[in-house]
Amino acid sequence: MKEHGLLATQTIHKAKWTPERGKPKADRPRQYWGIDMTKFLVSSIGWIYLVVVLDWYTKKIVGWNISLRSRAAEWKEALDTAIQREFPGGVRDSGLKLISDNGSQPTATSFMRDMATLGIEQIFTSYDNPKGNAETKSGSPKNREIFWGVSRVMRTIKEEIIWLNEFASFEEAKEKIGRWIQEDYNKLYVHSQLGYMSSEEFEARYEKERIRKTA
Repeated sequence: MKEHGLLATQTIHKAKWTPERGKPKADRPRQYWGIDMTKFLVSSIGWIYLVVVLDWYTKKIVGWNISLRSRAAEWKEALDTAIQREFPGGVRDSGLKLISDNGSQPTATSFMRDMATLGIEQIFTSYDNPKGNAETKSGSPKNREIFWGVSRVMRTIKEEIIWLNEFASFEEAKEKIGRWIQEDYNKLYVHSQLGYMSSEEFEARYEKERIRKTA
């Protein structure tokens, strides 16, 4: 068939390459927040859902919600807690940006409407973006080095508190996890990216320096 020119010609299509979008970089607290969810099993109840809101600059968990359901309403409750703590004077016109995946909760009409009302800009990681939660997923070593923040914190929560406990009830899980976030993680857990300071120590140093520069 080759001698008589009867072979079919194969067209090779090369995949289109799109430059990767860089990870946003926070240069102050309350500028970029990440929000995400994980779930864990309590044998006497079933699945329990934990939603976490993380400040990208300080690595501080500014809000969280533990519930028996995983709806947009529970995500909004976690965010409301963070806003009340971090923006006592109101969040509008603060320039806050909220980063999440494009799951059903953050893309729900009610959630997006509330974000627009509050003046919070939403940024979504696409389904095929290796930077979105890449730290805890399979992939090339290059991709695993890049993560959006919340996934790494979720893994820390699982390793440090969830996997080490067998919670007897929803109330016990909520109390212990909430206390660990506030008393252990935010106050004591050090981060190499923060010069081996805890989130609250790093935030306090930032505020002290800010006041010094404006004095």
